[in-house]
Amino acid sequence: MRRVVLWGRARARARGHERGAAAVEFALIMPILLLLVFGIISYGYMLSFRQAISQAAAEGARAAAVAQRDADQVPAALAALNDALDSYGVTCSGNSLSRNGDPAGSCAVDVATCAGEAASVRCVTVTINYDYDGSPLLPVPGMGIVLPDNLKYSAVARVS
Repeated sequence: MRRVVLWGRARARARGHERGAAAVEFALIMPILLLLVFGIISYGYMLSFRQAISQAAAEGARAAAVAQRDADQVPAALAALNDALDSYGVTCSGNSLSRNGDPAGSCAVDVATCAGEAASVRCVTVTINYDYDGSPLLPVPGMGIVLPDNLKYSAVARVS
């Protein structure tokens, strides 16, 4: 087997045929790679927010259930709910959920008789419904296809 060694201009011409191929391949793959990376980040952030909504509803129901007076139940639930969602810029006031001042869904705190219990037994139900399609946390184009339209969670606590 004979080995051919190229010198000078012949060697430069042989390398010149592949010049720029790496840049073209990178330009073709980069949009797909960026879409994948931002998709993973967006989905992970949405899952974190979904967990925060779940936790906020549970904290709100618990705070209302342990309130000392009946008049303090709804304000205590709203305070706990807002405290849990504050890091995402989401607040609940009345029955309206907002993110950075813009409408983003609904929230409700209801104190009523527990289902299947005596009339004297009351339960607090906290419901949060966030319109994720209309107010995404990370607005990455094209992610609406894989992310949910609404994030909804309810928590019930028996009043002591």
